[in-house]
Amino acid sequence: MHRLVLRGLVLLSKAPGMADGVRSLTPSLVELLWYTGGELVGMVLSVLINQVQDRDIPISTPNALRLAELLPPLFGYDNIHVQLLSIYLFQKVMELAVDKSKQLLKTHVIYSLLPLFFHWHHENQDVAEASRKALLRAAGLLKRRDLVKLLKTEQPWRFGECLLEKDKRRAVEYACQALPYLESPQEPVREAALRFIGIAGRYMRGQRVELQVAINVIEDMTPDSAAVKSLALQTQEILRAVQRPQSSPGSSSLKISSRMRRTGRLLSGTAAGGQRRTDPGNPV
Repeated sequence: MHRLVLRGLVLLSKAPGMADGVRSLTPSLVELLWYTGGELVGMVLSVLINQVQDRDIPISTPNALRLAELLPPLFGYDNIHVQLLSIYLFQKVMELAVDKSKQLLKTHVIYSLLPLFFHWHHENQDVAEASRKALLRAAGLLKRRDLVKLLKTEQPWRFGECLLEKDKRRAVEYACQALPYLESPQEPVREAALRFIGIAGRYMRGQRVELQVAINVIEDMTPDSAAVKSLALQTQEILRAVQRPQSSPGSSSLKISSRMRRTGRLLSGTAAGGQRRTDPGNPV
Protein backbone atom coordinates (compact mmCIF):
# COMPACT_ATOMS: atom_id res chain seq x y z
CA MET A 1 0.00 0.00 0.00
CA HIS A 2 2.84 2.39 0.91
CA ARG A 3 4.45 1.69 -2.45
CA LEU A 4 1.29 2.50 -4.40
CA VAL A 5 0.62 5.68 -2.44
CA LEU A 6 4.20 6.87 -2.79
CA ARG A 7 4.25 6.25 -6.53
CA GLY A 8 1.22 8.51 -6.84
CA LEU A 9 2.81 11.16 -4.59
CA VAL A 10 6.02 11.16 -6.61
CA LEU A 11 3.98 12.12 -9.69
CA LEU A 12 1.75 14.61 -7.88
CA SER A 13 4.68 16.35 -6.20
CA LYS A 14 6.08 17.25 -9.63
CA ALA A 15 2.91 19.18 -10.53
CA PRO A 16 3.09 22.84 -9.36
CA GLY A 17 -0.64 22.96 -8.71
CA MET A 18 -0.47 20.00 -6.32
CA ALA A 19 2.58 21.17 -4.36
CA ASP A 20 0.64 22.70 -1.46
CA GLY A 21 -1.51 19.61 -0.98
CA VAL A 22 1.47 17.29 -0.95
CA ARG A 23 3.36 19.64 1.39
CA SER A 24 0.73 19.11 4.07
CA LEU A 25 1.83 15.47 4.18
CA THR A 26 5.47 16.35 4.88
CA PRO A 27 5.52 15.43 8.62
CA SER A 28 4.10 11.97 7.83
CA LEU A 29 6.53 11.47 4.94
CA VAL A 30 9.48 12.45 7.13
CA GLU A 31 8.48 9.85 9.71
CA LEU A 32 8.37 7.20 6.96
CA LEU A 33 12.14 7.61 6.66
CA TRP A 34 12.44 6.18 10.17
CA TYR A 35 10.90 2.78 9.52
CA THR A 36 10.86 2.13 5.78
CA GLY A 37 13.59 0.61 3.68
CA GLY A 38 14.61 -0.29 0.17
CA GLU A 39 12.69 1.25 -2.70
CA LEU A 40 10.31 3.12 -0.40
CA VAL A 41 13.09 5.27 1.10
CA GLY A 42 14.01 6.51 -2.36
CA MET A 43 10.37 7.33 -3.12
CA VAL A 44 9.94 9.30 0.11
CA LEU A 45 13.12 11.27 -0.58
CA SER A 46 11.97 11.97 -4.14
CA VAL A 47 8.64 13.39 -2.94
CA LEU A 48 10.36 15.57 -0.33
CA ILE A 49 12.91 16.84 -2.86
CA ASN A 50 10.22 17.61 -5.45
CA GLN A 51 8.62 19.93 -2.88
CA VAL A 52 11.76 22.06 -2.56
CA GLN A 53 13.36 21.59 -5.99
CA ASP A 54 13.73 24.98 -7.68
CA ARG A 55 11.41 26.53 -5.11
CA ASP A 56 12.55 28.87 -2.34
CA ILE A 57 9.87 27.69 0.05
CA PRO A 58 11.10 27.75 3.68
CA ILE A 59 11.17 24.47 5.57
CA SER A 60 9.45 24.71 8.96
CA THR A 61 11.48 24.27 12.14
CA PRO A 62 9.96 20.89 13.18
CA ASN A 63 10.44 19.40 9.69
CA ALA A 64 13.97 20.82 9.33
CA LEU A 65 15.10 19.43 12.70
CA ARG A 66 13.58 16.01 12.09
CA LEU A 67 15.11 15.76 8.62
CA ALA A 68 18.50 16.87 9.96
CA GLU A 69 18.28 13.99 12.43
CA LEU A 70 17.07 11.29 10.03
CA LEU A 71 19.02 12.05 6.85
CA PRO A 72 22.70 11.55 7.91
CA PRO A 73 22.29 7.79 8.54
CA LEU A 74 21.11 7.50 4.93
CA PHE A 75 24.36 8.98 3.57
CA GLY A 76 25.87 5.50 3.89
CA TYR A 77 22.85 3.59 2.57
CA ASP A 78 23.67 0.61 0.35
CA ASN A 79 22.03 2.26 -2.65
CA ILE A 80 23.76 5.06 -4.58
CA HIS A 81 20.45 6.69 -5.55
CA VAL A 82 19.34 6.93 -1.90
CA GLN A 83 22.77 8.28 -0.90
CA LEU A 84 22.57 11.03 -3.50
CA LEU A 85 18.99 11.99 -2.64
CA SER A 86 19.62 12.08 1.12
CA ILE A 87 22.78 14.21 0.77
CA TYR A 88 21.07 16.61 -1.63
CA LEU A 89 17.99 16.94 0.62
CA PHE A 90 20.21 17.58 3.65
CA GLN A 91 21.84 20.43 1.73
CA LYS A 92 18.40 21.87 0.90
CA VAL A 93 17.38 21.66 4.56
CA MET A 94 20.40 23.79 5.50
CA GLU A 95 19.59 26.26 2.73
CA LEU A 96 15.82 26.56 3.22
CA ALA A 97 15.29 26.13 6.96
CA VAL A 98 13.60 29.21 8.41
CA ASP A 99 16.07 31.55 10.12
CA LYS A 100 15.06 30.65 13.66
CA SER A 101 15.75 26.97 12.86
CA LYS A 102 19.36 27.51 11.86
CA GLN A 103 20.70 27.97 15.38
CA LEU A 104 18.86 24.80 16.45
CA LEU A 105 20.18 22.95 13.41
CA LYS A 106 23.82 23.56 14.28
CA THR A 107 24.22 20.53 16.55
CA HIS A 108 22.92 18.19 13.83
CA VAL A 109 25.08 19.93 11.24
CA ILE A 110 28.22 19.59 13.38
CA TYR A 111 27.71 15.83 13.55
CA SER A 112 27.09 15.64 9.81
CA LEU A 113 30.57 16.99 9.04
CA LEU A 114 32.46 13.71 9.35
CA PRO A 115 29.93 11.54 7.45
CA LEU A 116 29.97 14.06 4.61
CA PHE A 117 33.76 14.29 4.76
CA PHE A 118 34.16 10.51 4.48
CA HIS A 119 31.69 10.34 1.60
CA TRP A 120 33.71 13.03 -0.12
CA HIS A 121 36.17 10.14 -0.60
CA HIS A 122 33.51 7.92 -2.20
CA GLU A 123 34.56 6.11 -5.37
CA ASN A 124 31.35 7.25 -7.06
CA GLN A 125 32.13 10.77 -8.28
CA ASP A 126 28.50 11.92 -8.04
CA VAL A 127 28.34 10.97 -4.35
CA ALA A 128 31.76 12.53 -3.72
CA GLU A 129 30.80 15.84 -5.34
CA ALA A 130 27.36 15.95 -3.65
CA SER A 131 29.09 15.38 -0.32
CA ARG A 132 31.60 18.18 -0.94
CA LYS A 133 28.81 20.63 -1.83
CA ALA A 134 26.78 19.70 1.26
CA LEU A 135 29.91 19.95 3.39
CA LEU A 136 30.55 23.42 1.97
CA ARG A 137 27.02 24.47 2.91
CA ALA A 138 27.44 22.99 6.41
CA ALA A 139 30.73 24.83 6.96
CA GLY A 140 29.07 28.06 5.85
CA LEU A 141 26.14 27.59 8.24
CA LEU A 142 28.62 26.96 11.08
CA LYS A 143 30.62 30.04 10.03
CA ARG A 144 33.78 27.96 9.65
CA ARG A 145 35.59 30.08 7.08
CA ASP A 146 38.71 27.94 7.42
CA LEU A 147 36.76 24.86 6.31
CA VAL A 148 34.99 26.78 3.54
CA LYS A 149 38.35 27.86 2.12
CA LEU A 150 39.85 24.37 1.93
CA LEU A 151 36.61 22.93 0.56
CA LYS A 152 36.57 25.49 -2.23
CA THR A 153 40.17 24.64 -3.08
CA GLU A 154 39.47 20.91 -2.68
CA GLN A 155 42.10 20.02 -0.07
CA PRO A 156 40.60 16.99 1.71
CA TRP A 157 43.91 16.02 3.32
CA ARG A 158 43.77 19.19 5.50
CA PHE A 159 40.18 18.77 6.66
CA GLY A 160 40.77 16.69 9.80
CA GLU A 161 43.50 18.90 11.22
CA CYS A 162 41.53 22.04 10.37
CA LEU A 163 38.32 20.71 11.96
CA LEU A 164 40.02 19.67 15.19
CA GLU A 165 42.24 22.72 15.53
CA LYS A 166 39.19 24.81 16.49
CA ASP A 167 37.10 22.01 18.00
CA LYS A 168 39.55 20.05 20.20
CA ARG A 169 36.94 19.34 22.87
CA ARG A 170 35.04 17.11 20.45
CA ALA A 171 38.07 15.00 19.51
CA VAL A 172 36.81 11.91 21.38
CA GLU A 173 33.31 12.21 19.91
CA TYR A 174 34.67 12.67 16.42
CA ALA A 175 37.02 9.69 16.79
CA CYS A 176 34.14 7.49 17.96
CA GLN A 177 32.04 8.73 15.06
CA ALA A 178 34.82 7.75 12.64
CA LEU A 179 35.25 4.17 13.90
CA PRO A 180 32.33 2.59 11.94
CA TYR A 181 33.84 3.89 8.70
CA LEU A 182 36.78 1.51 9.20
CA GLU A 183 34.44 -1.20 7.87
CA SER A 184 33.26 0.78 4.85
CA PRO A 185 33.26 -1.25 1.61
CA GLN A 186 35.12 1.68 0.03
CA GLU A 187 38.90 1.57 0.51
CA PRO A 188 39.37 5.36 0.14
CA VAL A 189 36.79 5.87 2.91
CA ARG A 190 38.61 3.41 5.21
CA GLU A 191 41.88 5.22 4.55
CA ALA A 192 40.29 8.61 5.29
CA ALA A 193 38.84 7.25 8.55
CA LEU A 194 42.22 5.88 9.66
CA ARG A 195 43.97 9.15 8.92
CA PHE A 196 41.33 11.13 10.77
CA ILE A 197 41.50 8.86 13.83
CA GLY A 198 45.27 9.30 13.88
CA ILE A 199 44.86 13.09 13.85
CA ALA A 200 42.10 13.02 16.49
CA GLY A 201 44.24 10.76 18.68
CA ARG A 202 46.78 13.53 19.14
CA TYR A 203 44.09 15.58 20.86
CA MET A 204 43.04 12.70 23.14
CA ARG A 205 45.89 12.62 25.66
CA GLY A 206 44.56 11.41 28.99
CA GLN A 207 41.65 9.52 27.37
CA ARG A 208 43.23 6.09 27.86
CA VAL A 209 39.99 4.08 27.64
CA GLU A 210 38.82 5.78 24.44
CA LEU A 211 42.26 5.42 22.89
CA GLN A 212 42.29 1.70 23.71
CA VAL A 213 38.84 1.25 22.17
CA ALA A 214 40.09 2.84 18.95
CA ILE A 215 43.22 0.65 18.98
CA ASN A 216 41.11 -2.48 19.47
CA VAL A 217 38.70 -1.58 16.66
CA ILE A 218 41.62 -0.99 14.28
CA GLU A 219 43.15 -4.35 15.28
CA ASP A 220 39.84 -6.07 14.51
CA MET A 221 39.48 -4.54 11.04
CA THR A 222 38.56 -6.92 8.24
CA PRO A 223 41.70 -8.11 6.37
CA ASP A 224 42.60 -5.39 3.91
CA SER A 225 45.04 -4.26 1.23
CA ALA A 226 48.72 -3.74 2.03
CA ALA A 227 48.30 0.05 1.91
CA VAL A 228 45.43 0.06 4.40
CA LYS A 229 47.22 -2.44 6.68
CA SER A 230 50.28 -0.19 6.74
CA LEU A 231 48.16 2.87 7.52
CA ALA A 232 46.34 0.94 10.27
CA LEU A 233 49.65 0.03 11.93
CA GLN A 234 50.84 3.64 11.74
CA THR A 235 47.58 4.86 13.29
CA GLN A 236 47.83 2.35 16.13
CA GLU A 237 51.38 3.51 16.85
CA ILE A 238 50.21 7.12 17.05
CA LEU A 239 47.40 6.17 19.46
CA ARG A 240 49.72 4.06 21.63
CA ALA A 241 52.25 6.87 21.80
CA VAL A 242 49.54 9.28 22.99
CA GLN A 243 48.27 6.65 25.43
CA ARG A 244 51.63 6.27 27.21
CA PRO A 245 52.02 8.32 30.39
CA GLN A 246 54.04 11.47 29.88
CA SER A 247 57.47 11.52 31.47
CA SER A 248 57.67 13.41 34.74
CA PRO A 249 59.76 16.59 34.85
CA GLY A 250 62.32 14.77 37.01
CA SER A 251 62.80 11.93 34.55
CA SER A 252 63.13 14.42 31.68
CA SER A 253 65.82 16.25 33.63
CA LEU A 254 67.66 12.97 34.25
CA LYS A 255 67.57 12.16 30.53
CA ILE A 256 68.90 15.63 29.69
CA SER A 257 71.62 15.37 32.35
CA SER A 258 72.64 11.91 31.09
CA ARG A 259 72.79 13.19 27.51
CA MET A 260 74.91 16.14 28.66
CA ARG A 261 77.32 13.82 30.49
CA ARG A 262 77.68 11.64 27.37
CA THR A 263 78.27 14.72 25.26
CA GLY A 264 80.83 15.96 27.74
CA ARG A 265 82.75 12.67 27.58
CA LEU A 266 82.73 12.76 23.78
CA LEU A 267 83.96 16.33 23.74
CA SER A 268 86.66 15.47 26.27
CA GLY A 269 87.80 12.57 24.08
CA THR A 270 87.92 14.87 21.08
CA ALA A 271 90.08 17.39 22.95
CA ALA A 272 92.49 14.66 24.12
CA GLY A 273 92.77 12.80 20.81
CA GLY A 274 92.71 15.61 18.26
CA GLN A 275 89.89 16.56 15.84
CA ARG A 276 86.73 14.43 15.64
CA ARG A 277 84.59 14.37 12.49
CA THR A 278 80.90 14.92 13.00
CA ASP A 279 77.94 14.63 10.67
CA PRO A 280 76.11 18.01 10.45
CA GLY A 281 72.84 16.10 10.16
CA ASN A 282 73.55 14.11 13.33
CA PRO A 283 75.10 16.53 15.86
CA VAL A 284 76.69 15.04 18.97
